[in-house]
Amino acid sequence: MTGAAEAITERDYATLAAFRLALRKFAAFSEAEAKAAGLSPRQHQALLAIRGSVTPDARGMSIGDLAAHLLIRHNSAVELVDRLVDAGLALRQADPTDARRVALALTPQAETLLSSLSAAHLRELKAMRPALVALLETI
Repeated sequence: MTGAAEAITERDYATLAAFRLALRKFAAFSEAEAKAAGLSPRQHQALLAIRGSVTPDARGMSIGDLAAHLLIRHNSAVELVDRLVDAGLALRQADPTDARRVALALTPQAETLLSSLSAAHLRELKAMRPALVALLETI
């Protein structure tokens, strides 16, 4: 904690608790959907991070980028990518401009799987939207 604590109201506590609950419910939904699709939650997060990565130079996400995005160590990201490659869901592609760098890409199988998962997640977020907006507006 830094600085002097602001006066926290009962409403603040209730809002924070409700917001954390909403986040946990979404996380539980996401984990269940990933498992139903045959993925671990971390694999789903990795596929989404790779697919959603937008780099200004269009070089694609590297393993280091993935580690940073998922808040995991580099060696953990390497192991995760190894499992995705072995499952036929991801590809390592050499960067033509930097021989030291490997970019990650999804296979068509992963694209199909992720599309279905993402559609379910967007439906869930749209259903949660009114409650989330109401909570955020109380802050």
